[in-house]
Amino acid sequence: MRAGLIAEYESPELLLEGVLAMRRSGFVQMDAYTPYPIHGVVEALQLPRSRVPLYCLLGGIAGGTYGYLIQYWMNGFSYALNVGGRPLGSVPAFIPATFEATVLFAAFGAVLAFFGFSGLPEIASPVFGVEGFERATIDRYFLALDASDPAFDPDEARRILGDAGAVRVSWIPQDEGSEVHA
Repeated sequence: MRAGLIAEYESPELLLEGVLAMRRSGFVQMDAYTPYPIHGVVEALQLPRSRVPLYCLLGGIAGGTYGYLIQYWMNGFSYALNVGGRPLGSVPAFIPATFEATVLFAAFGAVLAFFGFSGLPEIASPVFGVEGFERATIDRYFLALDASDPAFDPDEARRILGDAGAVRVSWIPQDEGSEVHA
């Protein structure tokens, strides 16, 4: 979020009311900052379903396939040893390493997808410059409205956020060279 308004709330109930009020007014591009997960906020924000589980699954499938095929290649072709008459492509012997490769690649897929989709680590963001925003990790709840939303009207948004119980509504500080389209 590069430009817009940010509202500060003292309780999670007021934050949820602010999200619902903005949603009723037709606003869609907003984000909430809270010290802990709040029941109902994600549903009220209507965030899309996460794609992280899909990448976890794809990583697991790739890891399991790689784990099995590398063993099959090494034991069956590259360095084939017939020990005790067992088949060169013995599936039961390959299960533990295949499982471990599946778990490893699934974990890598999940972590990389999480960091990729969340944009973390975020070293600097315009919302970090809002007065009192450091309390978002302690005891305050913030609702940020994006100025690029088609329904963005600063005066109307301030009124709705104030009616919903916002303690303070302020502009998100701008980077040099960026503009607010209000």
